[in-house]
Amino acid sequence: MSRRKSGRDVHGWLILDKPLGVSSAQAVAKARWAARANKAGHAGTLDPLATGVLAIAFGEATKTVPYIADALKAYRFTVRWGEATETDDAEGAATAGSELRPSDEDIRAALPAFTGDILQTPPRYSAVKVDGERAYAVARAGGEVTLAPRPLHVSRLELVARPDADHAEFEMVCGKGGYVRAIARDLGEALGCFGHVSALRRIWSGPFRAEDAIAFDKLDEIRHSDAIEAHLLPVATGLDDIPALAVSAAAAAMLRQGRPAPVAGGDLSWGDAAWAARKGQPVAIGVYRGGLLHPDRVFTLTEGGPDVDHA
Repeated sequence: MSRRKSGRDVHGWLILDKPLGVSSAQAVAKARWAARANKAGHAGTLDPLATGVLAIAFGEATKTVPYIADALKAYRFTVRWGEATETDDAEGAATAGSELRPSDEDIRAALPAFTGDILQTPPRYSAVKVDGERAYAVARAGGEVTLAPRPLHVSRLELVARPDADHAEFEMVCGKGGYVRAIARDLGEALGCFGHVSALRRIWSGPFRAEDAIAFDKLDEIRHSDAIEAHLLPVATGLDDIPALAVSAAAAAMLRQGRPAPVAGGDLSWGDAAWAARKGQPVAIGVYRGGLLHPDRVFTLTEGGPDVDHA
């Protein structure tokens, strides 16, 4: 006897303004409950002490999550000078202190070393794996955590406000795998005064913006109703950063069977990522090779729009 589904098929992106004190996993669970969705995931974890854009994928949108996870993200955060903590944020116990406070000029002079292609050592309390275990689990158990530096691209890091001598506010745009807490830690060490993150907000992630997000409390208002559909963005929104290729019905059928299909590649080069569209719906994501799209992920969405063939 087959097991009955507990939810319904929901496809698309819900952009949530995650509040303080809620984990990303809790936020996804709440959104999935509100939508009664069979399948949900998110693109880019936010710590419980962080707020802002959490892009939640339902159904077929989960297949596009890697492309949002790889996209640039922007953060606004506050660094508290004069104190290092074991977690590199306000949640952890203090590990070192200093009476020194940097000037605005000192801060700006230090920022170029943290922009461009840099190496960053993740925080001890992070989800990075150490011998198969999460670093935060090892650290909480009192174990030794040694993490290797990792490459990170920081497109922009700017001092945007100085509320008082103890605090400085920054905006940063960075690529996948960046830890704002590590930036605060390392910046404090470079300035000789120590520092940790006291507030953090993600203001955009790939194509998703905070101004398009719904409040966490809104989930209670629209739960278990069709009202949530009005807040969903199309599945293809997660593919905004890679080329789209319109395909014929025959090519769409081949791709859905996992077979390479002929496409009009335009300016694409060998090995470029692209996605195939049929009447407005994604058919497959794959790699372009000499006039053919080789599918990696295949979609099963119902085709919509006018019945027009593409060569």
